[in-house]
Amino acid sequence: MNLPCGTRNYTYAEDMAIIRTRTQWVLFVGFLVLLLTSPLYMSNYWLGIVNLIAITAIAATGLNILVGYCGQLSIGHAGFIAVGAYTSAILTGKMGIPFLPALLFSGIIAGLIGLVFGIPSVRVKGFYLAITTIAAQFILLWVINHWSSLTGGFNGMSAPYAAIGGMEFRSEKSQFYLIIGVTMLCVFFAKNMARTRLGRAFIAVRDNDLAAEVMGVNLFHYKLLAFFIGCFWAGVAGSLLAHWTGSINAENFTFLESILYIGMIIIGGLGTTLGPIFGAIFIRLLDVMVIYITPTLQSAFPTLPSGFAAGIAPMLFGLIIILFLIFEPRGLAHRWALFKAAYRIWPFSY
Repeated sequence: MNLPCGTRNYTYAEDMAIIRTRTQWVLFVGFLVLLLTSPLYMSNYWLGIVNLIAITAIAATGLNILVGYCGQLSIGHAGFIAVGAYTSAILTGKMGIPFLPALLFSGIIAGLIGLVFGIPSVRVKGFYLAITTIAAQFILLWVINHWSSLTGGFNGMSAPYAAIGGMEFRSEKSQFYLIIGVTMLCVFFAKNMARTRLGRAFIAVRDNDLAAEVMGVNLFHYKLLAFFIGCFWAGVAGSLLAHWTGSINAENFTFLESILYIGMIIIGGLGTTLGPIFGAIFIRLLDVMVIYITPTLQSAFPTLPSGFAAGIAPMLFGLIIILFLIFEPRGLAHRWALFKAAYRIWPFSY
């Protein structure tokens, strides 16, 4: 951890603390107060955006464990989110299982399916592994669309509102607290996992798998474990998404969504805790902005063909991402670290 000048760690507990200084505690508590009171002054529209960002951050955190920490390139993440969403909808809607066990089982089922498609990672890596995960995306969606007796096929299926102990989460406000609570737990566990022996083994596999194997790291074990954990997070996100939206369809989990998740962890910062969160915020808010300005762009260019005018917004979306990657290739988490360092030395910079 980067600490301010003059701050020392004298015990192991201090060295392992996530929040170390008094300033960090004040900022953390202030952020929590601001976050948890936001439903009091936010409209339902913006609460919905925050809920979507939080669900996206969970899935992106799982992908960051797989790609950012372990170095296993996966471009089919939306398929595993779909597995979690349909599993939770089936368990709660058709079998009457309570929400919390369904949430857990959704993560486990998605993780087990991730294990199956992670087996090729033992023999192939890089873009070759990416091809197998792309195949997973299309295979899973094909099964969902054609197993109509269970999933509803192309028509999709509905999911009941999440309920815990007789309390049903119907409104955006109540769902906000549920989703934010699960998101905080997922981020907390991901942060601590990255600092354990497991996290160090993942990083060793990512940096040089041959050297890691020579030093005693079981590549088969850790690569498959990374797939399970990453897809488990995706399943949890899918479960929350199903109960938040109330209905799901295979069109919610397209290949474009998988590409966007890769963009999120790259834009946010690979191999960092805050990277998936920053990436989810950036991509989702950019998507909202593009939707918002599309009518303005179409009215500003009335002479253009309708199809071309409708494509201006997606082109703008892609252009912004390209410019961002050119000028900030190490991600928003790196920029945040530079900002903190500059803030600490600011009184002495002149």
